[in-house]
Amino acid sequence: MRRIPVLFATLVAALGAVLALASPVAAAAAVHYVALGDSYSSGVGAGDYVDSSGSCDRSTNAYSQVWADAHSPASYTSVACSGATTADVVADQLSALSATTTLVSITIGGNDEDFAGVMKDCNLKSDDTCVSEIDAAEADARSALSGKLDSLFAQIRDRSPDAELVVLNYPDFYDLDADCVGLSQTKRTKIDEGIDVLSTVLSGAASRAGATFADVRPAFAGHEICDDNRWLHSVNFADFGISYHPTEDGHRSAYYPTFAAAA
Repeated sequence: MRRIPVLFATLVAALGAVLALASPVAAAAAVHYVALGDSYSSGVGAGDYVDSSGSCDRSTNAYSQVWADAHSPASYTSVACSGATTADVVADQLSALSATTTLVSITIGGNDEDFAGVMKDCNLKSDDTCVSEIDAAEADARSALSGKLDSLFAQIRDRSPDAELVVLNYPDFYDLDADCVGLSQTKRTKIDEGIDVLSTVLSGAASRAGATFADVRPAFAGHEICDDNRWLHSVNFADFGISYHPTEDGHRSAYYPTFAAAA
């Protein structure tokens, strides 16, 4: 009889170990995931676009879809859309959230600073013009965009108070140590600087909102434009929309593992 408590304790310990091993699967099965944001979340540049997404260009290779395929959450919805600004997310995407949403991801901010226009001018105009436009974008990001992000993240919290919010940023475009043709070193350096400023603004807003900031820049190191095995599209004037966006490898090998580690 004295052995019964010992046997019982052993069984409880064994059951606990089994439950601990099973908990990640159970946790994923309870997740209700909504992906918000711009083209870096919709998957522009990754190919295999969903026809029903129209001009939003949502790809089956986007990091959010890759995560959902790997983790089988209870529900998954992507309303991310190419060209979206913070105002567009508020107007067109937040309705996908609810009190039952448990996980939210977002990339946002680049279009608020006229990402496409600045990059076109940096490719077509002088060093001085490129530097000047990025200086202006950096100043606006530190002032106006910072407040827009605070408001947006607060509204996400209001709609989904129990959700984990993961804010992802943008990769540095250029490996400044690699041999590169095309843009001058001045332009490439300034472009990366602008991305780093935007990342700082995003990180600060995420922190104030109690969100997780997931930095993709380390994952893209060695795979930037000018690197032999790049995971970013370089400028493509025949299809400018995919320029400077992650390839399928960029989503699967950089965005996805960065998001998975944060989520």
